[in-house]
Amino acid sequence: MWETIKDWLWQQRGVWIATPSVTVVVILFRLMGALQGGEWALFDLYMRWRPLEPRDQRIAIVGINEADVEAIGQAIIPDRIYADLLQKLIAMEPRAIGLDIYRDLPVEPGHQDLVEVFENTDYLIGIEKAVGNDQRDRVDPPPALKAKNQVGANDLLPDADSKVRRALAFLETPEGETIYGLPLYLALLYLQPEGIAPEVIRENTWRLGKGLFSPIEANAGAYLGEAEGGYQLILNYHGPSESFETVSLMDVLEDRVPDDWASDRIVLIGAVGESFQDLFPTPYTMTPSQRMAGVEIHANITSLILSSALEGRPLIQSWNETQENLWILFWAWVGAVLTWRLRHSGGLNTSAIRKAIAPIATIPLLMAITYGAFLIGWWLPVIPPLLSLVGSLVVITGYIARTAGDIRKTFGRYLSQEIVATLLEHPEGLKLGGERRKITILTSDLRGFTALSERLSPEEVIKILNFYLGHMANVITEYQGTIDEFMGDGILVLFGAPIPREDDAQRAIACAIAMQLAMQQVNVQMKEWDLSALEMGVGINTGEVVVGNIGSEKRTKYGIVGSQVNLTYRIESYTTAGQILVSESTLLEAGPEVKINGEKQVTPKGVKTPITIYDIGGIGSPYQLELPKEEEHFVPLPQALPLQYAVLEGKNISDRVNQGQLIALSEKGATILVTPESGDRIPSGLTNLKINFFKDEQPENRQDVYAKVLDDNRSNDQFSIRFTSKPPPVEAKLKGLYEAISKTT
Repeated sequence: MWETIKDWLWQQRGVWIATPSVTVVVILFRLMGALQGGEWALFDLYMRWRPLEPRDQRIAIVGINEADVEAIGQAIIPDRIYADLLQKLIAMEPRAIGLDIYRDLPVEPGHQDLVEVFENTDYLIGIEKAVGNDQRDRVDPPPALKAKNQVGANDLLPDADSKVRRALAFLETPEGETIYGLPLYLALLYLQPEGIAPEVIRENTWRLGKGLFSPIEANAGAYLGEAEGGYQLILNYHGPSESFETVSLMDVLEDRVPDDWASDRIVLIGAVGESFQDLFPTPYTMTPSQRMAGVEIHANITSLILSSALEGRPLIQSWNETQENLWILFWAWVGAVLTWRLRHSGGLNTSAIRKAIAPIATIPLLMAITYGAFLIGWWLPVIPPLLSLVGSLVVITGYIARTAGDIRKTFGRYLSQEIVATLLEHPEGLKLGGERRKITILTSDLRGFTALSERLSPEEVIKILNFYLGHMANVITEYQGTIDEFMGDGILVLFGAPIPREDDAQRAIACAIAMQLAMQQVNVQMKEWDLSALEMGVGINTGEVVVGNIGSEKRTKYGIVGSQVNLTYRIESYTTAGQILVSESTLLEAGPEVKINGEKQVTPKGVKTPITIYDIGGIGSPYQLELPKEEEHFVPLPQALPLQYAVLEGKNISDRVNQGQLIALSEKGATILVTPESGDRIPSGLTNLKINFFKDEQPENRQDVYAKVLDDNRSNDQFSIRFTSKPPPVEAKLKGLYEAISKTT
């Protein structure tokens, strides 16, 4: 169990390094205030994205605009006008009136009339500016209302970008006096008839009807440190400017509103004109013309408190600092985990593309989660987790590129990508030993390449091999095969090691077909080099082997051991040029999509009972690959060509030399006649032969030709062969002879 945990921890080491590192950096940037602007911008965006809410009919505004000032005839409105306005509103029996106008000094005429209204109206609330320096920022309330304790603070709390996102519920003065904010005072007056009053739950937390109120905590949301300026709430706006019913001062004074217009409502009175300089940017402000009047912001705060108390409308809440840091850590972990998976990608394929897209696709997921949370009243950090997500992506990508990238590139030239991944990703990957596993084995070999290499310089042989093996390696990689080793012109490929997959046998067959098709491109180059075309045979077998690290502490090889490996080589040895032979176990594993041209029974060396091998013609879905069918046209020779041949037994040539005659030719093969009286016997099907033509004494006709006996066209005195290697002079002569005969027939 502990070994499994250690292995898992080691495999995920990049995640454990990147996640906390990126998280710490992001949190430090956040504490420095570098991310505050971005968080505010996302808050504003989410606020604008929200569906608009119905107008709150409990609140109305008397807005003093430029037309009112022009009608009155002076910029400073006299107390008489306010007295008349208030008397008209009082006659409509509102629940509360908020006078968002500073009246700490008398403005004649009518000052005494206004004082009388103040003294006789219990639900009229005046304002004072309570936050700031006593000498410079504070504005005293109307004395008459102050004496009755009917004063609320109208302070607004713009953020560093001048936008108002916070609401002041109340504050404590240095003298220990509690001053309600104007909106809270008005809301409490409205809720009095409903029997709703604040109830303290715990320190700094109180209940008002259905709403639970808590202040902004230190370092919560995008705010740094303690919230200065009293008990603050994040302002959940009802909507953009003009979301509340607003009439002008002159509309009320000249009776242009219904007699019950203010009945049972909260009425706020304040300036809305440009010249009053009481306009503030809000989350809805995109242009200067979209700024909101201070009185309308107070209406939004009042609506927030009422809606929360009466309908349970959510306040905008945020997590505490610890929860937000864990949120940032989580997204750093998500980015690290998704990006860490890319270390297994060996190239640009569908799986690798999906893995690469996954980390980027989590960005809209993060946006969707935080926006959904915002709709139900939670302001979750967006920019910090986004940076942690992207940061971990960059860190992991850099780690992969700088460490694994160079190592994989180097070792990938000697081993397959998957073997390299096994060695690098598992701490036990380099230990000697193996495990028993069922895999599919593919081996290929060039026909007659040994004879070809004897006629070429070592440099030319290497050039041909590198070109051929490069093409084959590309095909094998595409089909996720593991190249175990190159053996001269032979290739040993594993499907199912080190990583097993359900379609190993099917992919192996598809890979073999693709390899044979790729030989066409190889032979285009061979023709340009003025060399004979290369031909390849492929054998495939599925069985149980031991796979793992073989060797010593000084030199180790990842490979396979078992009788099934030898059987695969035996099956491949039966192939002719361009042919793919598979065992019955492979055919059963691959399923019905495999197309076969035929089958035959053979008894390979080391196998006691005959086995059936199958000639592959193609494979269906999802690969849709097919080998081209080649028909051999044998033409009889006008005069038989004497020859002698010997049977190849493995790498050894039989001592017995047999006599025969070449009686027919095809493009790639021939028919040989054996005289029964000579005592020579017909060789078995799939036997390899070495042939010499000796009609004359010219040297080219004494060179060795290699061929394989075909099962077809065999009788008591003749058999057909497929040439596997011909020296250029012999090849030229036989080709000329075949073409000459073909023209006359």
